[in-house]
Amino acid sequence: MDNIMCGIVGVTGRQDATEILLHGLEKLEYRGYDSAGIFVSAEDGQNYLVKEKGRIADLRQEVGDDVHGSTGIGHTRWATHGVPSRDNAHPHVSEDGRFYLVHNGVIGNFAQLKAEYLADVNFKSETDTEVIVQLIAHFAKEGMDAKAAFKKVLSLVDTSSSYAFLLMDSQAKDHTLYVAKRKSPLLIGVGKDFNVVCSDAMAMLNVTHDFLEIADGEVVTITPASVDIEDAEGNKVERAPFHVDTDASAAEKGAYEFYMLKEIDEQPAVMRTLEQKYFDEAGNILIDQDLRDAINAADRLYIVAAGTSYHAGLVGKELFEKIAGVPTEVHVASEFAYNMPLLSAKPFFIFLTQSGETADSREVLVNVNKLGYPSLTITNVPNSTLSREASYTLLLHAGPEIAVASTKAYTGQIAVEAILAKAMGQDKDLEVAKNFDLTGELTKVANGMQALVDEKGQVEKLAADVLGTTRNAFYIGRGIDYDVALEAALKLKEVSYVQTEGFASGELKHGTIALIEKGTPVIAIITDPKTAAHTRSNVQEVVARGANVISIAAEGLATDKDQIVLPEVHPLLTPLVSVVSGQLLAYYTSKQRGYDVDKPRNLAKSVTVE
Repeated sequence: MDNIMCGIVGVTGRQDATEILLHGLEKLEYRGYDSAGIFVSAEDGQNYLVKEKGRIADLRQEVGDDVHGSTGIGHTRWATHGVPSRDNAHPHVSEDGRFYLVHNGVIGNFAQLKAEYLADVNFKSETDTEVIVQLIAHFAKEGMDAKAAFKKVLSLVDTSSSYAFLLMDSQAKDHTLYVAKRKSPLLIGVGKDFNVVCSDAMAMLNVTHDFLEIADGEVVTITPASVDIEDAEGNKVERAPFHVDTDASAAEKGAYEFYMLKEIDEQPAVMRTLEQKYFDEAGNILIDQDLRDAINAADRLYIVAAGTSYHAGLVGKELFEKIAGVPTEVHVASEFAYNMPLLSAKPFFIFLTQSGETADSREVLVNVNKLGYPSLTITNVPNSTLSREASYTLLLHAGPEIAVASTKAYTGQIAVEAILAKAMGQDKDLEVAKNFDLTGELTKVANGMQALVDEKGQVEKLAADVLGTTRNAFYIGRGIDYDVALEAALKLKEVSYVQTEGFASGELKHGTIALIEKGTPVIAIITDPKTAAHTRSNVQEVVARGANVISIAAEGLATDKDQIVLPEVHPLLTPLVSVVSGQLLAYYTSKQRGYDVDKPRNLAKSVTVE
């Protein structure tokens, strides 16, 4: 496999192509990568290919002042097929030097294609991508023009493959780019006398805010003056651009050393934004009635997600069942995609995804659409694939999330689930929903979050004292606190590489307590009056075996021995504040160990291949 969530940029019709490509790649650094490269073609006929292992800063050092042009393509690669190296970095070039290609995704049958068509080609890399560019050159030598050769190769790629391709023909005089995608995100940015290509609009907001989406199976031909889209049958497709309002400066770190801390600190503002977006001045919920009717017609909800979004779904189950009175199941997308359970008579599917491009979730959505079931995507990215292909969309309005470890998207997902659950319960005339003052509660949550981030110095010291040198740790809790324990444990292992597990505290003595020894950190979350005494009993059990405990307790349940006391919020919304402490513990543990908090090893922001 090559390229899990790498970055693609391209430009045609701008004399500053080199800088546009490098700037765009810098904006895509958050996606995870270990090498990068650009190819630029100039009006004077000069071509420049520069690739480097490491960071964009390393690539910039290799790009000399003489590298110039008006058309070019660029890429950040995360190695999964072939080691990180200059040779394996993109763009890849055909043996005859004519075609240059960048690619995100996985070509399942690349080995067969290589054996069948390219036995006499001298390959420079270990990647599946080079097979594609060599195949295009192969068919061009047989007499096809560039576009026909590109389409021929697309027809040979098996249906299990995923890809986003951006191709340049160095012999072309009209500065043409060729684009196609399947299961992997790619956008066309529209400008005046120029056009750009990017896998995330964030990469090109400095030159345009107007973008065209591309559907799977389409082939796009781009020049400085035109964007021609064809469907799989060759029919011309007309599509209006959409406008992205996000200010490019919103994704800047400002005075922060790392995006993760900036995004943790932004969570109170996200809560207030969601209040503004989803409630009018009278407190009425601004969710389309068609969605409300469709979801209330369901006899069971199926939340499908991965990673952090899955953990937000676990909290959502509590909200939908207790406020809206509807049975709810939560499923890991990669498991559900190929092992669908027996469904109820009237299912409704909710897809939780920060990026809206998660490949495992999209595979489920494709199957759900084939079966004709209604669906909702809750995402931070408008016009993303899961947003476009689901029946309905609700946005998180969280602003750009750059750090690989998700923080504000998680809390945004839970808040939107709460708003939707209240709307459903109100429509059903349920007392619990009518009495749930969610606008007031979200205000309390925002204030509580603010209090926690304002006192982060205390958490910084706890991270140093308890987690500074440990190799493993445990989070424990019961009920909704167990849901948060799973997410907090994921945060700590993601960014600090401490092997951390989240457990239902009552399960400790059913096996896991065997791992507790002197000095083992155990972080207990205690926010539920019904189970607080039980969790404290479990804490005493691990203390008796030498554990080093941090207890995170709700204000009404706290004792003078609890290190972190949470501001009082509604019992169903405690995850929105308790998780903040877990996020900060993860951040400071990683920072104190000298790691790149925003770009943890082996991880990408969003997984766009299965």
